[in-house]
Amino acid sequence: MSQSGFQKVDIDFHGRPLTVETGRMAKQAGGAALVQYGESVVLVTATALASAREGIDFFPLTCDYQEKTFAAGKIPGGFFKREGRPAEKEILTSRLIDRPLRPLFPKGFHCETQVIATVLSHDRENDPDMLSLLGASTALVLSDIPWNGPIAAVRIGRIGGRFVVNPVTSQLGESDINIIVAASRDAIVMVEGGAHMLPESVVLEALFTAHEAVQPLIALQESLRAKVGKPKRTVVAPTVDAELERRVREAGLPSLRTALATAGKHERYAALDAARDQTVAALGDGTPERTKQIAGMFERLKKDIVRETIVHERRRLDGRGLTDVRPITCDVEVLPRTHGSALFTRGETQALVVSTLGTSSDEQKIDALIGETYKKFMLHYNFPPFSTGEVKFLRGPGRREIGHGALAERAIAPVLPNDEDFPYTIRIVSEVLESNGSSSMATVCGGSLSLMDAGVPIKSAVAGVAMGLIKEGDEFRVLSDILGDEDHLGDMDFKVAGTETGITAVQMDIKCSGVTRAVMQQALEQARAARVHILGIMNAKLGSARGELSTYAPRIVTIHIKPDRIRDLIGPGGKVIRGITEETGVKIDVEDDGTVFVASADGEAMKKALDRIRGITAEAEVGKIYRGTVRKIVDFGAFVEIFPGTDGLVHISQLADERVRKVSDVIKEGDVIPVKVLEVDKSGKIRLSRKEAMKEEGGRSEEAQR
Repeated sequence: MSQSGFQKVDIDFHGRPLTVETGRMAKQAGGAALVQYGESVVLVTATALASAREGIDFFPLTCDYQEKTFAAGKIPGGFFKREGRPAEKEILTSRLIDRPLRPLFPKGFHCETQVIATVLSHDRENDPDMLSLLGASTALVLSDIPWNGPIAAVRIGRIGGRFVVNPVTSQLGESDINIIVAASRDAIVMVEGGAHMLPESVVLEALFTAHEAVQPLIALQESLRAKVGKPKRTVVAPTVDAELERRVREAGLPSLRTALATAGKHERYAALDAARDQTVAALGDGTPERTKQIAGMFERLKKDIVRETIVHERRRLDGRGLTDVRPITCDVEVLPRTHGSALFTRGETQALVVSTLGTSSDEQKIDALIGETYKKFMLHYNFPPFSTGEVKFLRGPGRREIGHGALAERAIAPVLPNDEDFPYTIRIVSEVLESNGSSSMATVCGGSLSLMDAGVPIKSAVAGVAMGLIKEGDEFRVLSDILGDEDHLGDMDFKVAGTETGITAVQMDIKCSGVTRAVMQQALEQARAARVHILGIMNAKLGSARGELSTYAPRIVTIHIKPDRIRDLIGPGGKVIRGITEETGVKIDVEDDGTVFVASADGEAMKKALDRIRGITAEAEVGKIYRGTVRKIVDFGAFVEIFPGTDGLVHISQLADERVRKVSDVIKEGDVIPVKVLEVDKSGKIRLSRKEAMKEEGGRSEEAQR
């Protein structure tokens, strides 16, 4: 078979056929793979420019995941009948592809590279995200683009205590784990997902069950590469002037060590800038090229010193030990008119987090390939430039903000009350005010506190912490609660969130070749200890949800009416329900099953609206006594309204025990009289009796007197 030829591999992968082919579609791309699992199909391409972009010293990689609505037999909604801006699912999957791929490109490769995953078919059971990662790795492996793969990924679930690899969408509701694990043949390289407050030992076992599960997918790619893989481009590693590097170390080391010992992020950065400029002035010749070269060597020297200090002296930039958590302060009820608010500060990272409660009309409607869904819990994360002392244009949320918000949302979701007990839509907004390491985990802590401040009866407080790794040769050091620089200069960013009981969310990215079981086990245990410490501080401030909702939050009362009475409540063209909301100011939501949600912060308005709704939708019960208003007198009796809009007939013979010659001799229009329901016929007509009601009331009165 020639290298440009068509190749197709079929395997049975955990109960479903998995197919990977190349050479039939997108043949002009650098590499292409068509992946099918069940009836979900994704085409992934990888293409790189022939030459490097001038003047850059970084790797320009773009990863995009796009869902075509035709994949699920749908036409896009709205006015423009074509796909538009990416949905949140597409953004999160794009990040999911990018994160494990990026560290595996060799240093010195600066050609602009683009990976595009396009969903062509979706069976609504097999999520295309895993297929996209497999396809991206395969396309890169088969292309001429230099890359140190392959990798593959699976989703791991647990149903009834047993791990399930790649559970279908309909199974995830039963699973207490939903974690995506990307791995190479030797190690785990990326983790993203959540769990229902499970212990560290279960999560660790899940991760390495997933690592074992990806091995057939690694072997599949290696077999394809052997058949049709293209020769890789040669990458020339940047040359280093060893003599100049020695002189930079000699000249810059004393001032660098002094600068690194400076407390405070901005003070340390200023001292480092001054030390760098001093070194450039001492060794430079005034040319931009020489200045850039020396500055780059100074940055590498800084990285080496920081890592050596951590590994050999077990001392960090801010003087902490490896397992120490930065000082924490937290406050609640910091804003007067919000439903719930918290200010969480850990070291130089600070998040102002606000919770808002709404009704079902505030739910987010999501139109996805799997169909329309409604979201009752949302967490939005914002990262303004002033949080790091920078000046930038304010734009919409980027991929990072979307990703951090999704992580924090996943961390908090397992502790929320169920819909039946708490029928509110919940939105949390985190405004990061200061940042120096793990603002997403500060968002989790602040979000938990703000919910309790709002009176939301969450099952438990949730906290999060970011773990780091420095690996030099065979030695490694796991760091608790990392700074921004420790993330930048280290080998791992491992975020773990949860309760005192167990883990609710994990996210891991690495820059080294992978992490072993020993590293993961130590990181999870240190994260547990740090999380318990943080929860202790949070609980001292607010140990449980407030007994009542915020004064400014709506109260929601749920009542049930018969489904065939919904039309009476809505009225023609919505006239009746609109009239109630305009008159009382409440919000009313009606479900198809007859569930009615009435929301208002005004107790009197709530009572008035409920009375109106019950009156409109109430049904007469045979044998029950009501107090009704006489609306109309006729020769043969009187029509009495027992509910608003519902009346019945009291025949003249049922007005009193004695014979009544004329109805107006006994009652008149406007009178409020007791009536008993004698019968409701098939057509809905109601027969009432005043005399029977008076007998019963009289009997009860005599019994009470006795």
